Amino acid sequence: MTSDRPEDRLRAWEQATAYPLTALSLLFIAVYAWPILDPGMHPLWRHLCEAVDIAIWVLFCIEYLIRLTLARQKRRFVRTHWFDLAVLVLPVLRPLRALRLLNALRVINRHAVAWTRGRLAVYVIAATILIVLVAGLAVLEAERGHPDSTIQTYPEALWWAVCTITTVGYGDLYPETLEGRMVAVALMIGGLGLIGFTTGSLASWIVDRVSDAERPAGTATRADIAVLLREIRKLQAEVNALKSEKQ
Repeated sequence: MTSDRPEDRLRAWEQATAYPLTALSLLFIAVYAWPILDPGMHPLWRHLCEAVDIAIWVLFCIEYLIRLTLARQKRRFVRTHWFDLAVLVLPVLRPLRALRLLNALRVINRHAVAWTRGRLAVYVIAATILIVLVAGLAVLEAERGHPDSTIQTYPEALWWAVCTITTVGYGDLYPETLEGRMVAVALMIGGLGLIGFTTGSLASWIVDRVSDAERPAGTATRADIAVLLREIRKLQAEVNALKSEKQ
């Protein structure tokens, strides 16, 4: 981060912290899930998980403040990164702690813009699985022990999460608490977004395939040009190597 331009320093910082922040988010999932899946765990381990949880949240807050400091236009940064700020502020409320998972998805999403369609599809599938797993944990934490709740075990919570994110909604399992319903709303919105993305990607792929089929034979595609450029570079390297040997 030796550049004098604020934009360059900010970009360099984001690239340098991408993997550590993702690791912290995954660590949060571990310390978040353990007490929920093992309600009878020793109080010492429970307190340790809570301490690590708070420490991770503090680190994410510090990282956001550093990025805000590096940004040249502070107001514009806050306005364009409002989602980052919301992810930090809302999880202060215990029922919304699971939103810290979005830090991992936010970090990965920084690099998703330049990904190919195939890599982006892998990212969406992985993110969907992660969201379902954590949503199941969140709703189980909210619903367990409630007298009228139908969700009392993690398998039941997973089944409910899958039905909700796919917008199937059988109705056999449903949240009764306010916290559980908030998780359900977020999961429904996420399900609609994923369906829209999947549908759009499929339509785009079909259009590309039809365009390739209708393209006249002998017309060079971008992929063909890229292959030719690589071959030319290889030939140039070999010619330069031969010249060096003769000299």
